Amino acid sequence: MIFILADDLGYGDLGCYGQKRIPTPNLDRLAADGMRFTQFYAGSTVCAPSRSVLMTGQHTGHTTIRGNAKVGLKPEDRTVAELFKAAGYATGLVGKWGLGDERSSTTPNREGFDYFFGYLDQTHAHNYYPTFLWRNDTRVLLRNVVPDAGPYGQGTATVRLDYSAALMADEAAAFLQRQTKDQPFFLYYSPTLPHANNEGIPDGMEDPDRHQFASEPWPTAEIGFASMVARLDRDVGRLIAQLEAQGLADNTLVIFTSDNGPHQEGGHDGSFFDSNGPLRGFKRDLTEGGIRVPFIARWPGRIKPGTTSDHAGYFGDFFATAAELAGASLPAGLDSRSFLPALLGQTQSAPEYLYWEFYENGSGQAVRYGDWKAIRRPMLTGAVALYDLATDLGEERDVAATHPELVTRAKAFMDQSHVPSPLWKVPTR
Repeated sequence: MIFILADDLGYGDLGCYGQKRIPTPNLDRLAADGMRFTQFYAGSTVCAPSRSVLMTGQHTGHTTIRGNAKVGLKPEDRTVAELFKAAGYATGLVGKWGLGDERSSTTPNREGFDYFFGYLDQTHAHNYYPTFLWRNDTRVLLRNVVPDAGPYGQGTATVRLDYSAALMADEAAAFLQRQTKDQPFFLYYSPTLPHANNEGIPDGMEDPDRHQFASEPWPTAEIGFASMVARLDRDVGRLIAQLEAQGLADNTLVIFTSDNGPHQEGGHDGSFFDSNGPLRGFKRDLTEGGIRVPFIARWPGRIKPGTTSDHAGYFGDFFATAAELAGASLPAGLDSRSFLPALLGQTQSAPEYLYWEFYENGSGQAVRYGDWKAIRRPMLTGAVALYDLATDLGEERDVAATHPELVTRAKAFMDQSHVPSPLWKVPTR
């Protein structure tokens, strides 16, 4: 299995999801060879909690990491990588971790990954030309110079020689080269593309190869953004080609998605390429644009090519799906429901509800149940807005006043889903 997690890629950033100006031929081909989900959701609307949900199978009302703070997983948290490793899989992570720094006991090698290369800290990962990356628990020094480096390695390089996205793509391909048909493997590839270097304004879209769009009459940051999406597309194509060259493609499930909605950082305007498509909102919003993400799955001979699924799932469901595929038992206390039937084209009932909570921007909670979507801001005490996604995908019409019974139901889901954590203080206003 390969799980590819892009960083801040929007629902509308791929050709197969409606993008018109940035070609994504490899990802479009991945969808044509497999299944494209239209109603799949990230674990959160920002990086770290979304990845925590993915790794632990618990939504943001239960998982340890619920926001972008310097908080790591707890040693007792069981990750999906540990599940795969216990089932006999070779496990590798290449890219951004964000769930435990070098001083913690929850670095990737302590959380189920045999091999790791990339960034531990999500702030460090802003910088595409860092002075170091990590290989397992050892710093790999790079030739870049970052005179204004922050405490986590973030900053803007003045000498740019080693581009992290290229190094990580090489490492992911090398991991696949080491795999054989004799042992199953799990590669979690989490490149930072197309996340911005937040410290690099006005042009934080750090990509050294912009020739493909150099003649376009676009702002410099938008040329950079398009170049990063195009690079991501090429890198995915390279991994698929590597699988095929080794004769592993027919027995490998490849999943591609993004950790949250599109960003508006580093000088990039999230609306320039219509990155959220028909949805409202961006990264850090609990509207659909912040949490509904592209989700593509390819598995030759098992997933029917060219199919589309409207199954409503979210990142937490990957844990149960992995357990079913690996023949492993599912730990108790998870918020996870296998979507393997949907992958195989079988009828699958909708979940009772999906839940999110978020602690920035005044805080909020969101729940989807059936075609209804409710958002409460601030969390726990605020008013509830209600939207009918079947007729109002852009969440433009709040119908809470005419459906009090649905609002009551939404509040019950929110109240039962939020378990207080001493690590995450609910804002008082």
